[in-house]
Amino acid sequence: MKKIVLTGGGTAGHVTPNIALIPYLQKEGYEIYYIGSKGGMEEELVKNCGVKYYGVSSGKLRRYIDKKNISDIFKVIKGIMEAKRLIKKIKPNVVFSKGGFVAVPVVVGAALNKIPVISHESDITPGLANKLAMPFSKAVCTTFPEAVKHIKDNKGIFTGTPIRDSLFNGNREKGLSLCSFSGNKPVLLIMGGSQGSVKINTSIRELLNKLTPKYDIIHLCGKGNLDKSLLDNKSYKQFEYVSDELKDIFAITDMVISRAGSNAICEFLALKKPMLLIPLGKNASRGDQILNANSFKSQGFAEVLDEDKMTKGSLFDTINKVFDNKNEYIKNMENSKASNGINSVLEIIKAASK
Repeated sequence: MKKIVLTGGGTAGHVTPNIALIPYLQKEGYEIYYIGSKGGMEEELVKNCGVKYYGVSSGKLRRYIDKKNISDIFKVIKGIMEAKRLIKKIKPNVVFSKGGFVAVPVVVGAALNKIPVISHESDITPGLANKLAMPFSKAVCTTFPEAVKHIKDNKGIFTGTPIRDSLFNGNREKGLSLCSFSGNKPVLLIMGGSQGSVKINTSIRELLNKLTPKYDIIHLCGKGNLDKSLLDNKSYKQFEYVSDELKDIFAITDMVISRAGSNAICEFLALKKPMLLIPLGKNASRGDQILNANSFKSQGFAEVLDEDKMTKGSLFDTINKVFDNKNEYIKNMENSKASNGINSVLEIIKAASK
């Protein structure tokens, strides 16, 4: 039986594509192991899939000057040694890395054991962790076609990103029941990331009187961001966070208003949900969400609003524009070759495992 080590962590976007691959790897007969960070958020997610999990030390890698950079270097070195010993013990045929800080020690540990590594880059320009891991990778799968040119040594391969099968199995009746909606109005889903977005949350709530006559609204507003004064609004359902229920919410969603994290918008693409994207600005990120959003706009999957320039009026007008032209966006998404990257990524992993 062939063995594979999966790695990636720190955010859900570095874990859920690995989780999407797990049942397909099992069908191919792989014995699967996961190496993540000690106490990382990925541990519980992976164990729920019945996969053996090992934790190693991991330091945060920063592009800016910080005294913690010194101590974290030693954490990374310790993690490399721990990963090297684990991989030597497991003896996998291949390692698949989805990125995040923990991936660096695991990828280097694999290279020290002469185990081939396949990496996956979520964004158009590689993050720091993947930049450090790429020299040790045999191939680098990309979510966006534009990303290939940023991968050195001709290692980049456009595959799309693996999408969880569970998202396609939502139940419309359960979704309507969960939100107490009649199903007579189209549904907007608002997502501001796992922590929520103050400006998106505030802007949507200020527009409710104009939006709810036409739409029912589901708002994933982030932990601690519920507005209790709006709990009685029958056309506006708030959640701090959802997990298993997300597939049923997607089943009733006609349009999504969201940040532009790579994993999330690729799930919307796979589900053929027209999008209005409001990416994090360069003052709050390295600008990857802006590139992601503009790529989707250029491919006809979404419209984009600059958060710094967004007004209530522009938000309201763009929501209606996307909804009124939803069939055009859906048609473009149906013609996309990147709606689900599972098969493409799986073939590359299998080729590296020989």
